Amino acid sequence: MNSEALIANILPPWAMAVDTFEDHADAMLFPAEAEVVSRSVEQKRAEFATARMCARKAMGALGLPPQQVLPGVCGEPQWAKGVVGSITHCTGYRAAVVGASSEGLTIGIDAEPDKAISSGVLEAISKPEEREAIRVLAREHPGPSWDRLLFSAKESVYKAWFPLTKRWLDFESATVTFDPVRGIFFARLLVTGPSVLGRPLTGFRGRWMAREGLVLTAIAISARSDRALHRV
Repeated sequence: MNSEALIANILPPWAMAVDTFEDHADAMLFPAEAEVVSRSVEQKRAEFATARMCARKAMGALGLPPQQVLPGVCGEPQWAKGVVGSITHCTGYRAAVVGASSEGLTIGIDAEPDKAISSGVLEAISKPEEREAIRVLAREHPGPSWDRLLFSAKESVYKAWFPLTKRWLDFESATVTFDPVRGIFFARLLVTGPSVLGRPLTGFRGRWMAREGLVLTAIAISARSDRALHRV
């Protein structure tokens, strides 16, 4: 367990992050959580339990006692009243981020291996202009797997969108562009969003990074009206 979470580098101070690069066999589950994965394979149970362990440690940083985090009907983590958060897990990495709802409206995080995705997957999750943009990025700013970053950013967009709307969002319902120098991305919604802080939600601003063999993305919207709506 890292003393300072890797993903904390792209999150605001009000968001508490905990991560790990390995599963923990002693990770505790509440009975209802254990029931959720009772018929799953061992790897899935370990992944689920370790992610919940991260979530409880993150909630502890907010001064909250251990609480169960059950998946909702769409698989989203159901947080306790007064808490917003997000969970991610991929091969070799688990992370949870939480914040008090008085500080944050929504959080969406995602981590992926820094490896190219297949052309078929890329075409399924992107628009032609997005694919052209990442081809340019790969040529002019080689390093991270820009196609995987695009996938990750769209996962973070969905995770930030769902708590605000309780509605599904397709991959093609938002277009993502990257700032390769500042580590920022912008997601423009192509569907009608809710009103947030008295203004229509038309998109998200997030941050990204590539490190330790991973690409990571995060969106965190502040609940304070004196802060820019889309700023992390």
